[in-house]
Amino acid sequence: MPVAAKRALRKDKAYVLRLAKEHDVRFIRLWFTDILGFLKSFAITIDELEKALEEGMGFDGSAIEGFARIDESDMLAIPDPNTFCLLPWRPKENAVARMFCDVTYPGGKLFDGDPRQVLKRNLAHASKLGFTFYVGPELEFFVFKSADAPVPIDVGGYFDLTPLDAASDLRRDIILAMEEMGIGVEYSHHEAAPSQHEIDFRYTDALSMADNVMTYRLVVKEIALKHGYYASFMPKPLADKNGSGMHVNMSLFRGERNAFFDDKDRLHLSKTAKHFMAGLLKRAPEMTLVLNQWVNSYKRLVPGFEAPVYVTWAKQNRSDMIRIPMYKPGKEASTRVELRSPDPACNPYLVFSVILAAGLEGVEKQFPLQPATEENVYTISETERLRRGIVHVPSNLGKAIELAEGSQLLRRALGEHVYASFLKNKKIEYDRFCRILTDYELKTYLPLL
Repeated sequence: MPVAAKRALRKDKAYVLRLAKEHDVRFIRLWFTDILGFLKSFAITIDELEKALEEGMGFDGSAIEGFARIDESDMLAIPDPNTFCLLPWRPKENAVARMFCDVTYPGGKLFDGDPRQVLKRNLAHASKLGFTFYVGPELEFFVFKSADAPVPIDVGGYFDLTPLDAASDLRRDIILAMEEMGIGVEYSHHEAAPSQHEIDFRYTDALSMADNVMTYRLVVKEIALKHGYYASFMPKPLADKNGSGMHVNMSLFRGERNAFFDDKDRLHLSKTAKHFMAGLLKRAPEMTLVLNQWVNSYKRLVPGFEAPVYVTWAKQNRSDMIRIPMYKPGKEASTRVELRSPDPACNPYLVFSVILAAGLEGVEKQFPLQPATEENVYTISETERLRRGIVHVPSNLGKAIELAEGSQLLRRALGEHVYASFLKNKKIEYDRFCRILTDYELKTYLPLL
């Protein structure tokens, strides 16, 4: 796994310039993300490519601050040659390519507010401890007839296949586009809710995967539009159906060895894996704001819809926050843990950062792992849950903000700039939400009060 997961080719300036010429590239889109995980982009022409690779390209840095925009500030977008690839949905003639960028100040100092830099910093800490962090997320999404209303295009369920399945063709075209861009895919299928789908990535290092997640979300939307549909990563677009999650499979490697594997353990989990899990569980409530950052995220985190509500773990029980996928003999490299709470509308750079920081804290401080909860946690009485120390994730964005405000883990993992700006953004969103009169209020209270 780790060998295959590494970047297949280290690209440099000369390679990018040669490839651009060979493929008749006319425009290059420079990509980065804002703090909330929205993809930002500006385009340069082929004549500017060499300069961009050498010096970077200037842009207004306030674009990276999300809702909490500040005064304009000069920044540089420094393209990462390793991320150069063609956009397959654009014409081959006068082709369009893209590169992800790191954001710096004009003098070359790294910008603390760049989510990509946040992840790089956390990965550097893992590297100092001798670890490489690998992830394999499973992103669910919905396909609707349009963006005007969440009207499904099918009535399928989990793993369903129907004749002349339009969504099956859609998934096929998404995968073909992703593979053209060098993104490995394991499999795809229909999910539990009508018009809900899942495409699973092949394991790779966390930085490459964060770039892949951002690319994937755009690819899904672009290909859906070409089919005449609208794709959404909204966590809970249908009130009475399962929401969409981003289950994150993860492991630490030391060189070519999976540090999560122990052949003498009943679950084949090493002490490192168990301490890592303990860190995730201990910090889960305060991390929730980053893993589930939208008002709508908390409509998914309710009992009865498969999303984890309680901070528990188990070997196979899918109601738990952490699940241990089944071990296959001879597949030691595949030993991993699966965190089921994040949703696909997150900022993957920040999510992978806080997950890694929490897990490594557990490893470094050797947090003890609480006992597994193999029975359905929803059937356990509240008294019993309290006795066993089973806690609940925040039930709304406001409560998640309160927990995050006191979190030294988030402050350390995100850095002061992103931590403060992210909280400011979430307070703006929650304040806007609290001011809105919903249809429920008008229909329920206006005739009575």
